[in-house]
Amino acid sequence: MKPVESPSLPPPLPVEEKFARKGAFAVIGQFFDYVFGLLVILTSLAVISAIPVIHLLSLGYLLEASARVAKSGRIRDGVIGLEPAARIGKIVVAAWLIFLPVRVLHGYWLDANIIDQGTNEAKSLGVVLLLISCVSLFCIGWAIARGGKFRHFLWLAPVRFLRRMGQPWNWKGALQGITDLRKGLRLLDFFQLGFFGFLGGALWLAIPVLILFSAPFVPSQPGSLLISMIGAGMLGIVILYLPFIQTRYAVERKFVVFGQWKTIREQFRKAPLALWTALFVTLLFAMPLYLLKIELAPQEVAWIPNLVFVVFMFPARLVLGWAASRSAKRETYRHWFFRWTARLGMIPPVLVYVFVVWLTQYLSWHGSYSLLEQHAFLLPAPMLGL
Repeated sequence: MKPVESPSLPPPLPVEEKFARKGAFAVIGQFFDYVFGLLVILTSLAVISAIPVIHLLSLGYLLEASARVAKSGRIRDGVIGLEPAARIGKIVVAAWLIFLPVRVLHGYWLDANIIDQGTNEAKSLGVVLLLISCVSLFCIGWAIARGGKFRHFLWLAPVRFLRRMGQPWNWKGALQGITDLRKGLRLLDFFQLGFFGFLGGALWLAIPVLILFSAPFVPSQPGSLLISMIGAGMLGIVILYLPFIQTRYAVERKFVVFGQWKTIREQFRKAPLALWTALFVTLLFAMPLYLLKIELAPQEVAWIPNLVFVVFMFPARLVLGWAASRSAKRETYRHWFFRWTARLGMIPPVLVYVFVVWLTQYLSWHGSYSLLEQHAFLLPAPMLGL
């Protein structure tokens, strides 16, 4: 008896044909999810950056994004948690819209109690407010249970709910989903990465920044100028190594990496133009942000300037990961012409950046204390405004 041959599977479809079969609306919806998820991630990082201690999560996220790009060489791999962020963002926006009538009615109820407290009209309005609040909570919970997409909030599917009422609820599945979401967020991992990334960067920056910080307190003007030049020179040397060391630490997760500065020289010899590009982008995106330190933002909207900081520093971290990936893929050194061209090309942006950092202490709201922030290498937002 002949064995029955299993039918062969069709070859996988190319990406273009997959998108063609999905349809235009599906492609537009997927693009919208990507954009919406990215906006949610950037906004969340900005809000987190305005919370003391918790703001280390934002640095950990950026370092992890840089590490993933360094491992794969693809920029898109650095956008972590895009789909969950889009899903959570949709739930928040939809819940805000659903609770809009509740907020309006709550305002009327407060006015009614101020004008004539204890009347039947005020009590009736309170009962209506309670009922609408319960209905709104039910609609939000039922939409989340069905998947949390926009269409689930627009159409409540009452027939499906009535059918579901006669069946036992899968509480274990819901709890498992919450557990999977908590593990997927990896908050503790991001915090640990941000803490040690911040600590290693602070150790590298401590001596030159403290020298620059102490220079204005020297009574002699020539002595103050000499100390400023020494601190600026040391800061320029640190800038050449620190962003790439932080990226390497994020990849290897070993704190000893912060002492292995010679490995950065090896990376540079293999991909000098890529490392020059990454350093140039990092310094270029960091310099305009010093303008936001001139005036202190109110505490209530402190996350809005942080959003600008995150928007600039996020792509800089991705480019640093791309440069590390380019260097890791090569086994031989590049020609001496490209190496020396990149070496000489690093001098102008470093000098300009160091000058801007030195000038900031005379323009910033916090004066010389602004030298301690260094948002390009430490936290992606000002610390003193928290």
